Amino acid sequence: MKNFTSVDDIQDLNGIVALAKAVKAAPFANQELGKNKTLGLLFFNPSLRTRLSTQKAALNLGMHPIVMNLNTEGWTLEFEDGVVMDGAASEHIKEAAQVVSQYCDIIAIRSFPTLTDKEKDEEEYVISAFKKYASVPVISLEGSTEHPLQAVADALTIEEHKTKDRPKVVLTWAPHPKALPHAVPNSFVKIMKKADVDFIITHPEGYELNPEFTDGVTITNNQDEAFKDADFIYAKNWSSYIDYGKITSKDPSWTITPEKMALTDNGKFMHCLPVRRNMIVTDAVLDSDTSIVIQQANNRTWAAQAIITKILEDGGK
Repeated sequence: MKNFTSVDDIQDLNGIVALAKAVKAAPFANQELGKNKTLGLLFFNPSLRTRLSTQKAALNLGMHPIVMNLNTEGWTLEFEDGVVMDGAASEHIKEAAQVVSQYCDIIAIRSFPTLTDKEKDEEEYVISAFKKYASVPVISLEGSTEHPLQAVADALTIEEHKTKDRPKVVLTWAPHPKALPHAVPNSFVKIMKKADVDFIITHPEGYELNPEFTDGVTITNNQDEAFKDADFIYAKNWSSYIDYGKITSKDPSWTITPEKMALTDNGKFMHCLPVRRNMIVTDAVLDSDTSIVIQQANNRTWAAQAIITKILEDGGK
């Protein structure tokens, strides 16, 4: 594994989940693997779980994490080639990526989409530029179109909590006051397509995700029908893909309630966090034994540690 910027970089999902379970059982067993190595964490956007869990994963492996908020602490970067840099940008990504590569053995980057320029977002212009010019492996801490580390944690969580060989998993849209990216649902769709699950997506009309991600997946606009006999309910908001980046519905009937969860087969509630209480999901669901969001968040560390372990073991090849 040279880079990890997409669920597509996972060749063997069962192997990655097994590795995550192994590092969870023995977090400090491979400290020699990361000894005297540095992980650079570059944040263009806010973070809580991603930042702390990835730092912890690096420390568990004996690495030294360096964290920088590039949006407030670094020079403004230019990503276009051949431009006359007479504007706000002070440094080009060509130099920045090469310089950071000299300081770090792995570079991890978090960069949200514009949600206004679909073409630019789908190019993953920030993470792609680092991959192009860096001389060390690159990890996505969430990009414009994917959040692959979250997806690995999600797969691990389902593996730990499933009660049948092939569980029914539902990804459901839920209302939110802000326009949110597609990265988490996109990566969850991708990883569920690799997993041995019965997978269904449900959302209101007009909230279809990029069909390149959802090709072959069952999709319904009937949330109640989707929830029937489900083992896992993964709630997430995303903005419109067709009317790119826009909010076209805040329908409260899509909020996850105890009545909705009663349609499931003792289903577990999942969400990547942070979550808007009583909008995405009611207090009664989130504070119940049905909810496994805290366990899911804990698995962020083991997902990150598994990926970093794989990159270090493979030597970035």
